[in-house]
Amino acid sequence: MLIAMPSMGDPRFGRSVVFLCAHSKDGAMGIVINKLASGITFPDLLGQLDIEAAASPQRDLESYKVHFGGPVETARGFVLHSSDYQQEISSMAIADQVSLTATVDILKAIAAGSGPARALLALGYAGWSAGQLENEIRSNGWLHCEADEDLLFNIDVELKYEQALAKIGVDPSFLSGVAGNA
Repeated sequence: MLIAMPSMGDPRFGRSVVFLCAHSKDGAMGIVINKLASGITFPDLLGQLDIEAAASPQRDLESYKVHFGGPVETARGFVLHSSDYQQEISSMAIADQVSLTATVDILKAIAAGSGPARALLALGYAGWSAGQLENEIRSNGWLHCEADEDLLFNIDVELKYEQALAKIGVDPSFLSGVAGNA
């Protein structure tokens, strides 16, 4: 996971925690996991897509929050979820217990009560071109920590930034917006 430093120049990423889904010599892609999309709920999203919810879903559909996944393709949906749900063609394993699905099928499954045990819904994603993320890290834009399911799925959105920093032993009050080189 990437953790934005106070020196992050892009306000869309201020105090962001990003679950990195792909990273190669060609670039990187991730989902912001600690910011909510404004003005839309999961039931609203289902309504916009004409998806009927089950009469009594396994989980209250209001409990699913719609996240701001990043500034790229903000009308496109992505679901980070536990790997107990897999669609052969559309689900991509990201880690041992985490997958990514970007098709409407997973929303239908969640609405029907047959979706994954854990899910984080996001509109948009964060993307970096070749070398861009590495340059931002060298410029003191990001810290990183090991990803874990608790931080991804369980912790309240408002607490994820501090919890991600705590994972690497950093107190946010000691962070500086000024970078230096030795």
